[in-house]
Amino acid sequence: MTLENIIIINDFAHINGGASQVALAGALALSERDLCVTLFAAVGPIQSEIEKSKINVILLDQQEIAKDSNRLRAITKGIWNRKAAVEMAELLSVSDRSRTVVHLHIWVKSLSSSVIREIIKARFPLVVTLHDFFSVCPNGGLFNYQKNEICHLPPMSASCILSNCDKRSYSQKLWRVGRQVAQSKFSKMPSGVNDFVTISNLSENLLSKYLPQTTNFHRVRNPIFIDKHEAVNCARNSDFLFLGRLDPEKGVTLMARAASEIKAPTTFVGEGPMRQEIARILPSAKMTGWVTPEEVQGHINNARVLVFPSLWYETQGLTVLEAAARGIPAIVPDSSAAAEMVSDGTTGLVFKGGDRADLSAKMSQIYDNKLVERLGQAAYQSYWDDPATIEVHTNSLLELYSKILSRADSPVV
Repeated sequence: MTLENIIIINDFAHINGGASQVALAGALALSERDLCVTLFAAVGPIQSEIEKSKINVILLDQQEIAKDSNRLRAITKGIWNRKAAVEMAELLSVSDRSRTVVHLHIWVKSLSSSVIREIIKARFPLVVTLHDFFSVCPNGGLFNYQKNEICHLPPMSASCILSNCDKRSYSQKLWRVGRQVAQSKFSKMPSGVNDFVTISNLSENLLSKYLPQTTNFHRVRNPIFIDKHEAVNCARNSDFLFLGRLDPEKGVTLMARAASEIKAPTTFVGEGPMRQEIARILPSAKMTGWVTPEEVQGHINNARVLVFPSLWYETQGLTVLEAAARGIPAIVPDSSAAAEMVSDGTTGLVFKGGDRADLSAKMSQIYDNKLVERLGQAAYQSYWDDPATIEVHTNSLLELYSKILSRADSPVV
């Protein structure tokens, strides 16, 4: 059986985060390999590069459930999106199952698990990239957002259901539990899916406890979109840089307090609900809000170190690699998947997750010009010895798709 058609499923038809960037970049790269690629999405607008490409786009013109002013519609559609199910069934009915692979990225923001049920019911080869933990965890993070700490309760156990861990409220948590029941019982996710893509050892180890023993895990590295230039001399820079959402679980206030203790010049590139709290803790902090990709690169080039203080597991942490590609070392927590991308004392520094004193101590070491220069050069060399390019990513996808398509044990429910 020859691979000819690829259906990429993602809530969004535009880039609004790392997962969507990976999904859309993969779609574009695959279409350039003379394959028939279809992007199935709920929320527009369509990314301009996608519109200009040969990709067939099926856009449902729906809203992200969190932004839908009609809350009743959002509540019901978030659990089971009937329109998405109908449109997916129609698409599959005109597709050749023996020559098609379906690749699912993000579905919980609008599409819902209804699309998964249609794919499994039609017995199409399916692979799911685990960008987060929504395949098993109701809030998607294996994290207690009320306590701002990692959650160790078994997902969907009685103790999990009784735990008020949601960002918003316990009633929201109960809605998420209902959505998880629908996903598990009616859509057969994850029990009806054979193949999952993981992007870190940590996320694979965590999820393997709750996925079927017959699960096939595949490692496909997420691509980094940085051209190779001469390494930045980070020892000449002063900025301690954070890149990303200013959310509690990202550890931004932990970083702000550590920076305040050692009087580190600090820049936060991003936006989020903790902006005012950061300003209170660290009045000297520079906060840029969201900026263009070109401006992000400018901030990386001016950084002495990237600080990645996340309190939750993460599934990877692409900013660490983006910084390394320019010769900027990173400080990362040992509790995060980002620690897999840093060799402690060689390409960066690793601190005890959530420990402000240890983070302060590691940030203080960065004042040493000889140390930071050595770390930056090693980070640069390590990245470019094995760069995570879009070509590497695409080749891995094609190898994976061919393997899945050649197997005769497509999911049957």
